[in-house]
Amino acid sequence: MQLTFLGAAGEVTGSSYLIETKHTRFLVDCGMFQGGRDADRKNRSALNFDPESIDFVLLTHAHIDHSGLLPRLGALGFKGPVYTTAATADLLQVMLKDSAHIQEKEIEWQNKRTHRKKHTLRREIAPLYTVTQAETFLKQLRRIDYDEEIKLNSSVKCTFRDAGHILGSAIIEVQIKDHTDSKKIVFSGDLGQPGHPVVRDPTPIHQADVLLIESTYGNRLHRNMSDTLDELVYAINNTLENKGGNIIVPAFTVGRTQDLLFLLADLYRQGRLHAMKISVDSPMALAATDITLKHMALLDKETTNIMQWLNKNGNKLQINFVQDVEESMQLNKVQQGAVIISASGMCDAGRIKHHLKYNLDRPECSILLTGFQAAGTLGRRLVDGAKRVRIYGQDIPVRADIYTIGGLSAHADQAGLMGWLNNFQSTPEKTFVVHGEPNNAASLAEIIKKQLHWNVTLPKQHASFTI
Repeated sequence: MQLTFLGAAGEVTGSSYLIETKHTRFLVDCGMFQGGRDADRKNRSALNFDPESIDFVLLTHAHIDHSGLLPRLGALGFKGPVYTTAATADLLQVMLKDSAHIQEKEIEWQNKRTHRKKHTLRREIAPLYTVTQAETFLKQLRRIDYDEEIKLNSSVKCTFRDAGHILGSAIIEVQIKDHTDSKKIVFSGDLGQPGHPVVRDPTPIHQADVLLIESTYGNRLHRNMSDTLDELVYAINNTLENKGGNIIVPAFTVGRTQDLLFLLADLYRQGRLHAMKISVDSPMALAATDITLKHMALLDKETTNIMQWLNKNGNKLQINFVQDVEESMQLNKVQQGAVIISASGMCDAGRIKHHLKYNLDRPECSILLTGFQAAGTLGRRLVDGAKRVRIYGQDIPVRADIYTIGGLSAHADQAGLMGWLNNFQSTPEKTFVVHGEPNNAASLAEIIKKQLHWNVTLPKQHASFTI
């Protein structure tokens, strides 16, 4: 049995793992690489195997760094099923088409810019996949319930457990029989922070022969929720009431946007925030929020209580979901009093780039970075204190206040990860630390060795291991 790390090894994005036995060949996740000039090259070369040979795919959750190359896999010949939770399947109906649309627009802009710059006709770049290809691929999704054991073929069965990261996110337990040998492999996916709003806490797992554990925040602790909310309240009130500017919040359309809306509603309900004009500027945000409400049974008790309050008092909080381009462009004319939540979460694509372009150079404005910013992304450059950034070919000075509010992260911190690992009642034969930048992954690996005395490996991309 072979396990090959196709992505998220030594970095955060591009999650994809290939499992091969004498009887079957399948993937867990098929994510897009994000951030840096090298991302496009890696995405175009990522599927360097025969997609037609893959029997099926298991998908942990809907975020594009885990699901974003699935339509490309399908376009290159994969015709098998993709098993995932019902909520994830619903989200992908929106997210993969939106991903394709963004790619088409970004490639169109790049081709026009290259043509103008070179003053000559050059071979145009094609998107990784089109909207049509994404729509075709969605027919291959298969919905399964949490905690239901699924027999995939004569040698593989699996169970999805709630990972508490975003709506529909899953830890996947895979039982593989190869001749007389049988192994249980656990893929943590992205684990949520215990006590995080909206979704439930991650499900404890007690046993695995082989474990893959994420390490996005493997080297640090999040600020506690009380201090995090204090910082969020200060940033908003100081910007809107004292400085007279706008609040710009880059946020993933799925997960972070809904977290923020529920938090802002709760803080307003408590009287800690005054009336606000909140614009959610992402074409799929309304659909993603509707899907979240469709799956109320997956939400935690506190979020359910806030929803009940909003149903009675929703008219007191101005939330506008921006759909068309013209309305989005009008937001760039607003000089003060706006809270604009827009995708993408790492600032590398989508409408958020326009809002940053019009607000970054204004000292009265504030940018709230509430999620992980991968190396090479525009969001990471802002976190690292860049004085100037380049957006759509223009140099923009950074004069706005930059707030990094890590306590809102949907990823478990080091303590959260170790707390989840402490549920194991026996030591895995092999533990692979994945989905983390080198220092973060190494820190988590070291503390696992020190506290749990487990055999830990930091795999490199394309590395293969015999299990």
